[in-house]
Amino acid sequence: MQVRQIIKIDEEKCNGCGLCAEACHEGAIAMVDGVAKLVRDDYCDGLGDCLPVCPTGAMSFEEREALPFDKEAVMANMAAKEAAEAVDCSTCPGTAPQSLDKAQAIPAPTADSVPGQLTHWPIQIKLAPVNAPYFDRAKLLIAVDCSAFAYGNFHEDFIKGHVTLIGCPKLDQGDYSEKLTAIIKNNDIKSVKLVRMQVPCCGGIERALIKALQNSGKMIPWQVVTISSDGRILD
Repeated sequence: MQVRQIIKIDEEKCNGCGLCAEACHEGAIAMVDGVAKLVRDDYCDGLGDCLPVCPTGAMSFEEREALPFDKEAVMANMAAKEAAEAVDCSTCPGTAPQSLDKAQAIPAPTADSVPGQLTHWPIQIKLAPVNAPYFDRAKLLIAVDCSAFAYGNFHEDFIKGHVTLIGCPKLDQGDYSEKLTAIIKNNDIKSVKLVRMQVPCCGGIERALIKALQNSGKMIPWQVVTISSDGRILD
């Protein structure tokens, strides 16, 4: 044990967004019962990458007795996590890009049914192709996963007339900006609409879109719509 600088988490201030756990690449911080906790002293390097991403000020430094930072253990843990999360989706038939023929794919609506508005597949950002015919002159809709469940009329008000991509910056690994940059740069995208939730972690997908628009070198009209957890459009 040694006295050193280490992260301190005020659990009373933690809102459970998980951004600190994402920023801690060493794996010292984890979400436990919806609250951020420092689970491994020896994984914390004391540099504080988690501090600037915390929206509530729950993260700070403290000097206390702790296990020394174990770089070798951290590297081994990161490698094991990478290997466990590696999934090869390239051979899955469900990832093949396809346009959906609405006239054939959707039965005539009955009094108890509402026709869906999805026109293509796949829609997950990580699985979406960089080039596809349906991107030509498309109005692009980028939506966080939860938004379609929070807002009841999502298909009619948002998906209709758009090519849709979905993702969750809190759950998906990596940054969306590179993929979105490629899609915007390599296709004739007419406009982009982002639908996000009010929660802080959705800021990641908004930042990725802004970065992608800048990196694409194109001037494209874009809009952000924010939905509250109880399903109201806030802006």
